[in-house]
Amino acid sequence: MPSSPPPIADLLARLERVFARQGVRWFLFGAQAAILHGVARLSADVDVTVDLGARSSRELVSALAEAGFDLRGGDAVGLVETTRVLPFVHRASRIPVDVVLSGPGLEEQFFARVEERVVGEARVPVAAAEDLVVMKVLAGRPRDLDDVAAIIRARRGTLDVPRIRATLGLLESALDRRDLLSELDRLVTLASRPESPSA
Repeated sequence: MPSSPPPIADLLARLERVFARQGVRWFLFGAQAAILHGVARLSADVDVTVDLGARSSRELVSALAEAGFDLRGGDAVGLVETTRVLPFVHRASRIPVDVVLSGPGLEEQFFARVEERVVGEARVPVAAAEDLVVMKVLAGRPRDLDDVAAIIRARRGTLDVPRIRATLGLLESALDRRDLLSELDRLVTLASRPESPSA
């Protein structure tokens, strides 16, 4: 008897089918993308960015419901207007899935640079490592910053740090912040230190 695909692989395959049928662009980011970029991390949540194009959020919610995803937290239109995030849960696995609706600007660049990865039977567009670093530095949570250091370590020699610096520099100007580049520099330094052996 053939074995079942792992829950994340099954979930991503379902998302891939829904988004293909809806004709919308998407990419994986967050913890699952970090794992695909070489970060050793335990996480069961899934984060995707979706460009609805001409589709409505209601159409997407309906299509995802038919594919086994339940909206958490009520009215899709209200959630889109206040947060641009549609929080779902995959019915079969109970894995949370946050669908972030893209806007103009930086996310267009992220879409242009996605890297396709095969996960189980799904062909998954994943945020480029450099763009994932930008997103995580911008988020600034301790777990995100740990992921940044781990991505830098895992992709040493292949990561385009000047591109990351250029993007964060633009964000500092646009958001009137002065902490993003210094945080990146701190994490690059941290990642260049030898890792201490596990106890």
